[in-house]
Amino acid sequence: MGLNLFISAGEASGEHYGALLIEALKRRLAAAGQCADFFGMGGERMVAAGLRRVVRSEDMAVMGITEVIRHLPRIYGEFRKLKQAVRDCRPDVAVLIDFPDIHFKLAKELHRQGVPVIFFVSPQLWAWKKRRIRLVQKYVSRMLVIFPFEEPFYRERGVEAEFVGHPLAELPLPAISREQFAGDNGLDAGRTWIGLLPGSRPKEIRGNLPEMLEAARALGQSVAGAKAHNPVEGSAARLKSCPDTVPAQIAAGVGLPETGSLLAYQFVIPLASTLNREQRAEVQALVEKHGNGLPIKLVEDARAALYHARASVVASGTATVEAALIGNPFVVVYRVSPLTYAIAKRVVTVPHVAMANLIAAKRVVPELIQQDFTAAKIVQQIRPLLPDGVPRESMMKELKAVGSLLCSRQENTEMGAIDRVAAIALELAGAASPAQDRSFVKS
Repeated sequence: MGLNLFISAGEASGEHYGALLIEALKRRLAAAGQCADFFGMGGERMVAAGLRRVVRSEDMAVMGITEVIRHLPRIYGEFRKLKQAVRDCRPDVAVLIDFPDIHFKLAKELHRQGVPVIFFVSPQLWAWKKRRIRLVQKYVSRMLVIFPFEEPFYRERGVEAEFVGHPLAELPLPAISREQFAGDNGLDAGRTWIGLLPGSRPKEIRGNLPEMLEAARALGQSVAGAKAHNPVEGSAARLKSCPDTVPAQIAAGVGLPETGSLLAYQFVIPLASTLNREQRAEVQALVEKHGNGLPIKLVEDARAALYHARASVVASGTATVEAALIGNPFVVVYRVSPLTYAIAKRVVTVPHVAMANLIAAKRVVPELIQQDFTAAKIVQQIRPLLPDGVPRESMMKELKAVGSLLCSRQENTEMGAIDRVAAIALELAGAASPAQDRSFVKS
């Protein structure tokens, strides 16, 4: 008889880790001649990996106090489905990935059923809502964290915690070439690409994208009569510009629309995998409304977009970690409702918002939050990052240092973050854990 493993993730980044975790668990179980039923909450990637989905993560991914209140009846109904699934198919272990507002409540139910609970990717209790530490102490068997400063925070409070490393730090850089990425997405490889990453949830996209698009327009207008950057093949962190040379196709205007100064740039907006068809249509509508005339492309691969973009404007969240690890210079932006911000301002105790700055314990990337999040300030902060020079090179050096802090290998092993989580999950489930594989070893 196989194991019952409950895995739950509610947002794009957690859903990605959930899919990787299911694959790692399946490999380990297969090596031991065992099998399992994976069930819980997730998105399409987790389903493709083998999840028997009880609740769709895209139906639960809302943010902000006012947004949660508006969707509370639906959220509560979906939450009841998860609780019933736990009662009907009591799992041998549960892995809850981030998403604390739902998962802390779920941890209580799992604890009541006698199920060991692993919380993977810590909620930001170290920044605010520290009173929630009581919930972790009472209902969570293991807290597996992905940022190095989180382990001592929990251990000092009596929680069995372990820094397993950041899963994104173990991924190889995108292999797709600039030309192939351009061909696949209708981009012009001769232009300078700038990434616009407004977030993964509809609410934050609606709040962030219009101002980003206004900044894109202002940035394009600011280079009227100026010299353009000439991107070449390679990682965004190592692209070299030729400030004295305008790309030949731009100078000649071959195959390009008559948009004046906007000829220098194309803007790339990656879409989160958790967005459904209607939500993607809403993003397209926002682009058409606020970006009319701008050369903009919607793409699927955020990491490849960051890899090949010259610089980016990134909403605070996991995408900022992706940008830091890839080495793409960026500006962090974020805006929430006035009520949410007023409450957060009273309780947040950390000096920075961007994770890169928190890890470095200093201001590595600019932060434009709430009233500072304006098109003019975005242009002011991103313009120095585009040409080769001290601002760009200094930021890339700092980002490399941040990336090195996110890697963790178990002593005398080559086990990465996801594989470590899989091993702990099987240990708590009482399953034999075969010799660790090396699928997540960074090449």
